[in-house]
Amino acid sequence: MFAKMMMAAALAVSATAAGAETIEIKMLNRGEAGAMVFEPAFVKAETGDVIRFVPTDKGHNAESIDGMLPDGVEAFKSKMNKEFELTVTEEGVYGIKCTPHYAMGMVAVVQVGDPVNLDAAAAVKQRGKSKDRMAELLEQVD
Repeated sequence: MFAKMMMAAALAVSATAAGAETIEIKMLNRGEAGAMVFEPAFVKAETGDVIRFVPTDKGHNAESIDGMLPDGVEAFKSKMNKEFELTVTEEGVYGIKCTPHYAMGMVAVVQVGDPVNLDAAAAVKQRGKSKDRMAELLEQVD
């Protein structure tokens, strides 16, 4: 009986993992939206999906923005010029910046399921060009 329960649990876990998607976000010096951008800068994902940040151009990283993560998600900061994978585990809005280009507007938003922390995320003060870009991205959240 125990072996059957363990097998059922293993199948449930592998079925969940098999359904997860990997979504790629490029870190660019120049993209469709201008200089210093994540592309795409707005992504919708489901819990369990993997967001892969690819430093297509050098000099970029991906870091969470204080106050713009769902409850239960730990802050993160990737190394410069290194690919980084974030498995999204909680529903909500994830705010992301490129540390050296944050004031230049290099920000991104990942919406996972229901945007349960949207009000808190929208209340976070942004710097420089990030203020306008973040406002545009948050308008896409539904």
